[in-house]
Amino acid sequence: MDTKGAVPALTLASGHKMPILGLGTWKSKPGKVEAAVKKAIEVGYRHIDCAAIYGNEPEVGAALKACFDKGLVKREDIFITSKLWNTNHKKEAVVPALKKTLKDLGLEYLDLYLIHWPTGFAVEDSKFKFDLTPNTETWAAMEAAVGAGLVRSIGLSNFNVSQVDEILKVAKIKPSVNQIESNPFIPQRELIAHCKKNGIEVTAYSPLGSGDRPWVAEGEPKLLEDKTLVEVAKKYKKTPAQLCIRYQIDRNVIVIPKSVTPSRIEANFDVLDFKIAEEDMKSLETTKFFRSCVPVKEITLDGKTMKIPRDLTHPYFPFEELLEKFKDVAAKYKDERA
Repeated sequence: MDTKGAVPALTLASGHKMPILGLGTWKSKPGKVEAAVKKAIEVGYRHIDCAAIYGNEPEVGAALKACFDKGLVKREDIFITSKLWNTNHKKEAVVPALKKTLKDLGLEYLDLYLIHWPTGFAVEDSKFKFDLTPNTETWAAMEAAVGAGLVRSIGLSNFNVSQVDEILKVAKIKPSVNQIESNPFIPQRELIAHCKKNGIEVTAYSPLGSGDRPWVAEGEPKLLEDKTLVEVAKKYKKTPAQLCIRYQIDRNVIVIPKSVTPSRIEANFDVLDFKIAEEDMKSLETTKFFRSCVPVKEITLDGKTMKIPRDLTHPYFPFEELLEKFKDVAAKYKDERA
């Protein structure tokens, strides 16, 4: 499939352009991600989304080097995103963490570096505890990384409206992107509108529902089997996955579907030849709100065993609807361990 140069790009607040479609690498297992990145670049992807916590950046780097050496792309032709993990929120930890990512990826600079979560961790006695470093302090260190030439654009991930505003109040460099979970089961209209109003582009992760995540629960809704989604996909002679990807593109939202399967990497890229009609866009946005990408832990409270969001009691936990759902639990359960 010769589709090089076909992917639209959005201009970020930094002035740099970011392809609207990229390859996600979360949950891509060691031994498979290198081949996946090579295949993606061969197909025409020019945007690869990474993170230190994914544990596979050295393999991504090996794939990039192979493609550079082969002449498939030049460094300036490809957009690379990575993310600062929660244990590195203190200002003195940000640049060393970024340099480690650059070394693993074999790059001299990143195109985009994100604060992965607003919830910081600290490691004490080999255990995780909550780190309450203000995100504004972390942001200042991110800005310093731009000044040092280590990254061209900086941004956020999993930040809610008030947390975005907190950064905007102090930012010398405006966030370019907020990366959030979004798909027809969790459209995120209000958060996306707020970011766009403030000149921040949005990246949708888990656009296909993340049905292969480690904490998937029995009986939860399956996005790609949703009746409405399946029917609308047939209308366009596309798969439900392709429709979910195009859904984001038609909202002017950057989207990063993940796959290590060559045929699916190709299929996920084959979404640039159609547009979803407005009435179909509305029908896709179900009233079934389901947030899937929240790590959970099992606790015992009042003699009952239950699963709750892992970071529920962190002061910077970003998901308001879960704070409301578990407010009674949070009032009783005080734990500073992640």
